[in-house]
Amino acid sequence: MKVQIINKSKHALPAYATAQSAGVDLRANLSEPVTLQPLERKLIPTGLFMALPAGYEAQVRPRSGLALKKGITVLNSPGTIDADYRGEVCVILINLSAEPFVVEDGERIAQIVIARHEQAEWQEVEVLDDTERGAGGFGHTGKK
Repeated sequence: MKVQIINKSKHALPAYATAQSAGVDLRANLSEPVTLQPLERKLIPTGLFMALPAGYEAQVRPRSGLALKKGITVLNSPGTIDADYRGEVCVILINLSAEPFVVEDGERIAQIVIARHEQAEWQEVEVLDDTERGAGGFGHTGKK
């Protein structure tokens, strides 16, 4: 699939790290480092602008290593970039650790996965069909 992209950053285009990678890393595009204090969130620019094909979205997700090692994650995870959005791709990062974290220019801060999606056509009804699960949720099946 071809995706049109404008790169106004100082960094190379996102690239798949391996032949079977689902996502590509996004890099911070900063004129100076940004410090995230514990529990602080900030919008971090990437310098990337894209035009996805209709029926697709880009899902912005945390990087597992950054989350595990530093407690840094994407606040609205996964964030959605819609096919008709043409603004800069930015990432809402939050520091869930007890230590300040400095985001450096070029640092890999998140990843995006391109995914196909459907739009629902709502059909309003009075009653839903019964299932074995019914309305059970939020851990109703217990521990195994």
